[in-house]
Amino acid sequence: MPAASLCFAVISFSILGLLAFGFRSPKCIRLTAAAASFAGGMLLAALHPLKPPPTLSVPDNTRVILQGCVVDPALISTEREKFVLELAPGARAQVSLYSRDGGFPALPYGTLVEFTGKVRTTHNFRNPGSFDAVHYLARQSIYWNVSANAAEIRILPGHCGNVIAGSIYFIRMAALDRLEHLYKDDEYSNGMMQALLIGATARLDRSWTEDYRSTGTFHALVISGGHVAVLAAVLLFTLRLVGLPQNLALIASVLMAWLYAGVAGWQAPVLRSAAGMTLFAIGRSLYRKPRILNVLAAVALAFVIWDPEQVFDASFQLSFGAVALIGAFVIPALDKTSAPLSAGLENIGDTRKDIRLDRRSAQFRIELRLLIRTLRMLRVPQRPATSLVTGAARFGVFVWEMLVASFFIQIGLSLPMILYFHRLSISALSANALVLPILSAIVPLGFLAIFANSHLLAQICASLLSLSRWAVGIHAHWEPDWRIPGPPFWLGAAFTAALIWVAWRNVRLAWKLLACSLAAAALALICVHPFPPDAPQRRLELVAIDVGQGDSLLVAFPNGKLMLVDAGGIPVFGNHKKPNIDIGEDVVSPYLWSRSIKHLDIVAMTHAHDDHMGGMAAVLRNFHPAELWTGATQESREWLGIRSAAAQLNIPVRHLTRGSPFDFGGAAVQVLAPGPDYQPDAKPKNDDSLVMRIEYGCTSFLLTGDMEKRVEEELYAGGFLHHADVLKVGHHGSRSSSTPDLLDAVHPAFGIISDGFDNSYGHPHPLTIAALNERRVATYRTDLLGLIDVVSDGRRIRVN
Repeated sequence: MPAASLCFAVISFSILGLLAFGFRSPKCIRLTAAAASFAGGMLLAALHPLKPPPTLSVPDNTRVILQGCVVDPALISTEREKFVLELAPGARAQVSLYSRDGGFPALPYGTLVEFTGKVRTTHNFRNPGSFDAVHYLARQSIYWNVSANAAEIRILPGHCGNVIAGSIYFIRMAALDRLEHLYKDDEYSNGMMQALLIGATARLDRSWTEDYRSTGTFHALVISGGHVAVLAAVLLFTLRLVGLPQNLALIASVLMAWLYAGVAGWQAPVLRSAAGMTLFAIGRSLYRKPRILNVLAAVALAFVIWDPEQVFDASFQLSFGAVALIGAFVIPALDKTSAPLSAGLENIGDTRKDIRLDRRSAQFRIELRLLIRTLRMLRVPQRPATSLVTGAARFGVFVWEMLVASFFIQIGLSLPMILYFHRLSISALSANALVLPILSAIVPLGFLAIFANSHLLAQICASLLSLSRWAVGIHAHWEPDWRIPGPPFWLGAAFTAALIWVAWRNVRLAWKLLACSLAAAALALICVHPFPPDAPQRRLELVAIDVGQGDSLLVAFPNGKLMLVDAGGIPVFGNHKKPNIDIGEDVVSPYLWSRSIKHLDIVAMTHAHDDHMGGMAAVLRNFHPAELWTGATQESREWLGIRSAAAQLNIPVRHLTRGSPFDFGGAAVQVLAPGPDYQPDAKPKNDDSLVMRIEYGCTSFLLTGDMEKRVEEELYAGGFLHHADVLKVGHHGSRSSSTPDLLDAVHPAFGIISDGFDNSYGHPHPLTIAALNERRVATYRTDLLGLIDVVSDGRRIRVN
């Protein structure tokens, strides 16, 4: 529909709404408001069409000369330097520099650079349930990834960008440099403080935050509106304390909020909080008490008009959801419980104030005075006795308010937490009550340490970080290790509707109790998730999950049993740091959850190479399989880590060798390799692979792992290779596997190759592809097609 027509519809419905308001017709007001909102949403979509991505005139993985402007300054980790380069307006690239000697150039905002780098288009893991990284980066105008040698960077004369952004980024980099100086011998505190205060995660190790994730306190570490609120409150209190007029103090706080938004990298949650702070300050300067839900609605409307896609962003939903819950549930609950007590604590020695307070506040003040008098009888001086009693009362009120806020926010945000992160923490109620105050105290103290270059304050912050780490560690120890697939749409909608019903003001108590019961029942169903996995009945299904350069296969057997063969991973060589992405947690598990899978019957690890078992520990934790199958293993560091994880979860390990077929899940499974006499080397090798043949009805599947020529020839010579309709091509289609003898003996109709998009290994090899084509094997590749799904009914095979 044209934008002009939609604009006319919005104006018309708005006029009708005003007329209905004049005639005092509530039903007409609601109907016209709903119609205007619907037309307004369509208008926003029409005014913000998706732009086609820019293109380069060279194919991926080509080395080209690039020239552009550094628009997001470099963040240096231990092994590489990353920055964002603007090649042209609206066309940016993420650049990763590597250095053999560890030296990196200084690249502040506005630096013009030229270098030769290898370019590739941003790419997703193409599985249902996967995070859409391409779209996420495109919203930041980032369309390419570039890798280059730091020694080849040439800084050009001149300057680019604008002065304001340059000044803000200068402050950002100065703050990061100061943190590097204050914590030069403390890698943990340095990385955590950079992430907590500035939003720079280059030095943040994933293992440091795992307990925060499991206990539902990770949000406290992420740059958010809470940081702005804490800094603004501290600054406002300080300025008022030194006698600055209210309006000037509010203006200073608003300017600080917007400055911090820039220093934090213009992250959306901070921008939204700065906008809310601005509205709050305007209201207070006009002697108005802003209502939190009205401020929330105004900020949300402004940001949705500016960028409608934010509605679908998890950060947007969680941020506004939390504030909405505070306004709808927390504040009314506190008004009926602790608010009268807080009012009673003000100037407790003034008895003349009692008559102006309500009954509960006055009674509370009297009881506290009696307690103070009791302490005086025990020879405690007046001032210490008053401070002790009021301090204890204030602390008790604070703890109660933290628990109430944590309870309602945890319950209200349970659905998006399960949808996006598949977590619902039981210990979050007490964990948040402990961790939030600690991390909130670190924010102003950390910035004061940066400003004053104070090692003492820096050490205080480090101690608070250690205290927070201890608190979440205690909670994580008792937190059940459970993960929850996303619920059906109807159940999520029912839970949301019940929450809105509870929050609705003009509803009788009986109806509210009914709504609470419905919400509790819906949440219980969401957590228990009694829904069966999405798997075909009386079918054998093989799914090659897109895990990049690695292997992960899901096998769904005819009677419903589920087996995962390998869990992908990113190879790490030498002493290099492991990447923060965990393929098992971030790629394989979301796909399994998207199919309503909570438990796996079998997890099989073909061999101990990172690209097959790097994500195995996360899969074992998330899906608690009944058994872990392996082939040849050795006492390597990699295998010992997996065996330890299985032992902690009480998962038995079963070592398989070549033998006769056995029934499993309504199909026949036969292990072909390793042989009974196979002796693995000291280090893991491709020929250690567990090779299985699965037969169902008249159809069969051969899963080869990374089996290479030596084992292939051994199986061919021993007569163990028979026809298979579907062949998982060995070692990602490399030249070292898929010998002519194997292809001729197996004579597959379909070949599945699991490999990474534009991988650096050159997989699959052209000779392997040619050999498959010569034999008229229909070949499917995850690098080109993403996830590949093969289903057999015992007679026919269908490939999706």
